[in-house]
Amino acid sequence: MFFNRNGGSGGVEWLLVGLGNPGTKYESTRHNMGWLALDSLMEKEKFTLNKLRFKAWTGMLDYKGHKILVMKPQTYMNLSGESVGEAARFYKVPADHVLVISDDVSLPVGKLRIRKSGSAGGHNGLKNIIQHLGTDAFPRIKVGVGMPEHPDHEMIDWVIGKPQGEEAKTLRAALDRAAEAALCIVDEGADRAMNKFN
Repeated sequence: MFFNRNGGSGGVEWLLVGLGNPGTKYESTRHNMGWLALDSLMEKEKFTLNKLRFKAWTGMLDYKGHKILVMKPQTYMNLSGESVGEAARFYKVPADHVLVISDDVSLPVGKLRIRKSGSAGGHNGLKNIIQHLGTDAFPRIKVGVGMPEHPDHEMIDWVIGKPQGEEAKTLRAALDRAAEAALCIVDEGADRAMNKFN
């Protein structure tokens, strides 16, 4: 499908989506790395998410002439695609300009991995976005949260657990880098960002 590069309505060129779960229970948990990376970006670029639309908290960021709709879907993780698909259709943003930040248990704590496309790798949020966009060819930044050390530790308890001490410190630095990487992808392209941040 051919889409206008500058978006059909209101000139939005990029969607930048942080994945997470709403509610105090999930605040600052490993599964909310996408949201936390956006918090870091908002602090750095001095903007807020102040509009509830497309089932997400949204805000506009103008970065070096690129108009970015920044989104925290409020649908719960496994339905994130409802929100992303709706916004992408409304602004006619092609999939390769939908940038998603998520947690990844298969990466060591604090490691970033940028990909231009690929499977969901067991991540329900990414799985749902792939479903709603109809393609897996969208860039994503994965923030490593590691695996539980004990094999009998439930994965769900791990991802909705809150990092402490050194781990929290490592992740805070990684979130700042994820925010930088997102801006790098928008301004200089995914290849450049992969060389710099992977």
